[in-house]
Amino acid sequence: MRTRAEYLAFLALKSFFFLLPRSWCLALGRSLGTLAFHLDGHHRGIALRNLRTAFGAEKRPTELRAIAKASFQHFGQVMTDIFKLFHFDPSRIQELVAVEGWENLTNAIALGKGVLVFSAHIGNWELGALMISRAVKLNAVARALDNRLIEEELVRFRRRMGAHVIYKQQASRKVLQALKNGEAVAILVDQNVLRVQAVFVDFFGRPAGTTPALGTFSLRTGAPLIPSYCLPAASGRYRLKILPAASIVLGGDAETNVLKITQTCTKIIENEIRENPGFWLWFHDRWRSRPKEEYDHQDQTS
Repeated sequence: MRTRAEYLAFLALKSFFFLLPRSWCLALGRSLGTLAFHLDGHHRGIALRNLRTAFGAEKRPTELRAIAKASFQHFGQVMTDIFKLFHFDPSRIQELVAVEGWENLTNAIALGKGVLVFSAHIGNWELGALMISRAVKLNAVARALDNRLIEEELVRFRRRMGAHVIYKQQASRKVLQALKNGEAVAILVDQNVLRVQAVFVDFFGRPAGTTPALGTFSLRTGAPLIPSYCLPAASGRYRLKILPAASIVLGGDAETNVLKITQTCTKIIENEIRENPGFWLWFHDRWRSRPKEEYDHQDQTS
């Protein structure tokens, strides 16, 4: 019953945004984000705590609060824009996106080992797929939504954008096969991972539980690692940044190399967030998982 009710609400929102001009949708999204910033004390608190972790020694409290507010506003704008773009055909969406660094992707594809495109929840992470899929078949690794009916709508949207979805629960075999076939696989690697599943790498000066999947797949296949971000630009447009392949000097055992790859890619993501802090989801509890060493230290000092 709840699944059906949520789906009907989703369809109502789609219909509502279909009737509005896109500029109104973007403005409404920012307004909703502002409202959420002021009313949602729990997630505002997470955002401010995360920002103090990342920038506490570099920025004043007023600056941190402004970034947190911008993060809420940006997220609201992205969500309403996605609702609006559900009704656009791919060619119309393509006109909204300018690409920087296209040669970095084509050079990586030419190596014939597939491509691992990694990104973060920064900008409009759903839209980059459309442009990348112009050059190579794209597979996006994602977690299924709890609501099956809404998930089916999102999958249809992603397919229209050019991305085939690989669910995390069944990812390994399908990702390896896609890379073997010379395809691209997109993975977002900026969210917290449970301690038992994570490797811990430095992120803004503090250990962060991070998926080892990117490093594992890269090590097994030799696929180049391409950072990419789809960021807002002027007049409701976007710019897709495709950066050069990550350069990593490997050495040691597989575990050590996975850690090196994960750390390098995490630092690349951190650098992008530092450049555009208001476009990242600071209200995600990124540092929630803690390494075992911290618990052991607490036990010894208590």
